[in-house]
Formats: sequence, structure tokens, C-alpha cells
Amino acid sequence: MDGVLWRNRAMLLFDRIPMPVAVCGPRGTIMLANAAMAAECGTTPGRLKGRNIMDLFRPGDASQLHRIAEALRLRRRSRYEVSVTWRTPDGALREGELTVDPVSDTVERTPDLLVMLRIVGEHRATAPDGPRATAGPAESRILELLAAGATTAQAARETGLTTDGVNYHLRRLSHRWGATNRTELVARAYASGVLAPGVWPPRVAVPGD
Repeated sequence: MDGVLWRNRAMLLFDRIPMPVAVCGPRGTIMLANAAMAAECGTTPGRLKGRNIMDLFRPGDASQLHRIAEALRLRRRSRYEVSVTWRTPDGALREGELTVDPVSDTVERTPDLLVMLRIVGEHRATAPDGPRATAGPAESRILELLAAGATTAQAARETGLTTDGVNYHLRRLSHRWGATNRTELVARAYASGVLAPGVWPPRVAVPGD
């Protein structure tokens, strides 16, 4: 019972880490990801499970990956960094570094990988009349629920996120759109065409709406 309690507490702390973090198998298969990592990929932590971390981020130098693979084969425990680029759900091209730490219970066991993402820069394409408000799939679903009157807890249940995960997406949207509260977020979503007007229950706009 105590073990389950501590595991639940550890999972809660893991999800609250503001830096994008994932735990991967030796070949890069994601076993666990926090809300921040999922947000960078425009999805939920559960949907990242089973995907390969390098399918989500493009390495700047493939030889960095070969060095890590060789180090794992030799059971080395050094920290490694991989320069990467990736597209965010709103279309921005970001640059950053994946920090890879091999971790295992024993030196004989092939280590798993603790992967942390550090964002270095961003290049955003803008239209001539300024940037358009955009939202990724997870953000859009949260906006639908908020527009329908859902609380944070209800949005978390509907999306499979934790309440901290929902709040993380909302903070990112607020920063991106310059919104000061949730009412303004929903209003901006309708004004910019992210949510379809005149529809109940609220839903994301699709081409032709």
C-alpha cells in the first residue's frame, strides 16, 4: 500500500515538472512522458507512450545518436546531449537540446533513458497582417470543453490529462495569445476561427465552416 502511495506521489510530481521530460527504453521508445513533453508534441502523455522519441525530434547531427547507442552497448553512464529541431502544434519551428541520462537499477542491466528537453530558440512564420491564433489538438479540445462550461477537473477527465496538464496547456495558450483569463481565451478562440461560431456543443472549426 505504501509503495502504491509513493508511486502515485512520484507520478504527480513528475507531471508537474515544467520542463518537458520523458522516460524511454534503451532504443528510445517512450514509456512515460509528462504534460510538458506532450504539449510540445500537441498530444497527451498517454498517446506518446510507445512512440520513439526520435520520431518527434529531428537531430541536427545523426552521429550524436550513434555515440549514445555505442555508450549504452558498453554500459556507460555518462550524460549526453543531442541538438534537435521540431514543429510545435501551432506551426513554429523550435530548436533545442535533448539531455539523455542513462538510468538503471544495476550496472549489468541495459539502462533506460531519462530524456529532458531544453528549448533554445523558435522561428515563427507570420502572415503579413500578423500572427493568427492557432491551437494544437489537445489545446483545441480543452477550449471546446471550456466553452461548454467545463471545470479544470472535468476537462482533465475528458482529455485524459491531469488537472496540472490542463493548466499547463492553458498557460501556454494564454502566453501565446496574450490572454489574461479563460473567458478571454474562449473569446479569442471564437474570434480567430479556432472554434466554430453558432454551434452547440462547442467544437473546433473545420475548413468550410
